[in-house]
Amino acid sequence: MAKKALVIFFMSFSTLVVVMYSTSYTSGIPGMMASFGIRTKTPVILGITTYMCGLAIGSLLLAPLSEMYGRRPVYLTSVAAFTILVLPSAMANNLAQILVMRFFGAIAGAAMISNAPGTVSDISREDYRALAFSIWSLGPMNGPVIGPVISGFVFQALGWRWTNWVVMIGSGTSWFMVFMVKETYAPAILRAKSAKKRKETSDPRYYSRYDDKKSFWPLLKENLYRPFSMAFNEPICIFWDVYIALVYGVLYLCFVSYPIVFGELRGWSPGLVGLGYIGIGVGGVLVIASEPLIRRMINSHKKDPETGKPYPEAMVSVVVIAAVCVPVGEMIFAWTCTPNVHWVFPILAGVPFGAGNCGVFIYASNYLVHSYGIYAASALAGNAVLRSAMGGALPLAGPQMYKTLGPHWSATMLSLIEFAMIPIPVIFYLYGHKIREKSTLIRQMKEDRERLENKKKRAAEKADRSRAGDGAADLEKQNMDV
Repeated sequence: MAKKALVIFFMSFSTLVVVMYSTSYTSGIPGMMASFGIRTKTPVILGITTYMCGLAIGSLLLAPLSEMYGRRPVYLTSVAAFTILVLPSAMANNLAQILVMRFFGAIAGAAMISNAPGTVSDISREDYRALAFSIWSLGPMNGPVIGPVISGFVFQALGWRWTNWVVMIGSGTSWFMVFMVKETYAPAILRAKSAKKRKETSDPRYYSRYDDKKSFWPLLKENLYRPFSMAFNEPICIFWDVYIALVYGVLYLCFVSYPIVFGELRGWSPGLVGLGYIGIGVGGVLVIASEPLIRRMINSHKKDPETGKPYPEAMVSVVVIAAVCVPVGEMIFAWTCTPNVHWVFPILAGVPFGAGNCGVFIYASNYLVHSYGIYAASALAGNAVLRSAMGGALPLAGPQMYKTLGPHWSATMLSLIEFAMIPIPVIFYLYGHKIREKSTLIRQMKEDRERLENKKKRAAEKADRSRAGDGAADLEKQNMDV
């Protein structure tokens, strides 16, 4: 148990470093503008955009590699590459170098985002899996918040280049962590065991059913086609991808708006601006710490008679509450963010905002997983691409939006958009079972499952008849002997 907990911690920390680098960059923007003679923020904010695009592309490219070679080789190679690719950003002579290297660094680091959940699933029993994922998610959920908190003081004391060096130190540490983690992917373990037996005994009969590995290109084609096909053809994916992407985009817009509100309007130092994100982090931690209570709430819903587990819509009950928290927090922030209101109120506004974000990400993702079963990875991959694209694009509009509309109405507009999106989780909570019934893919999965069950049933009946026939023959033989 202790070893498993340590592995989950290693995975959480390593993912935290990758996600943290997406936002730690923002604290050093004033320093980069001064060093490279850039007058407007928008070109520098492109560093967030290129990084988020790299995470989206990397998740699709690197996910098939774990199926071919196992998780450990992918971790060791990608984390090493990520660590090395931070170096050019720290030593860059112009902005273009930073934008390009952040893109490629994100592709390498995306392995932690796409494969770490698989490792957590590999080592967790089903009854503890939800708790294991909640503990692991402390890293990726709080990475965007921890980034500015640390890098704000680092930039203030040592300059913008050190915001990269700190990430490089953290990434180097995470490489040693993943080095200590043994392979957890069952097919890779069985392939290694059969290969070892063949080598030791020189007997080619030692063979596992996973020895026939799929080649990279068919796996990549499948990884690229199915997520986008589901994202644009499956009604469930369409609505949830749009909703989650919007929530994620507004979260990343905060990493542009907070420096404006706390830095430019209130005159705070970069380090103190970073502390402004603590409210968002506290909200996320509260949701994760409440996992046992939330699980009890989910389990109180009606059970599926086939599986004995709650229907997927039980997950949406949490999302409905979270969907209200997000715009409420944003609206409180909108009308408390100016200097005439005490600074504690906009920071406290981050608590419901952060809790709502965390609740949406975790439990909306769980809804997709429970709805799509064996195709869950494709549903989540398509969601990750659109979410990352929105998280990279929306911050570009931040400076101009806050300049044109002002802090009050900029945040109010975002809050009203989020309020307008609340019907999506509400409709899925009330009518999700009917929407799932109309999904072509889910119907196909159900038909395949029924065919498999009928096949097993026929095989069992055939075996019973065979045993009955053998028993009758034995009885007849005994009678003849008598």
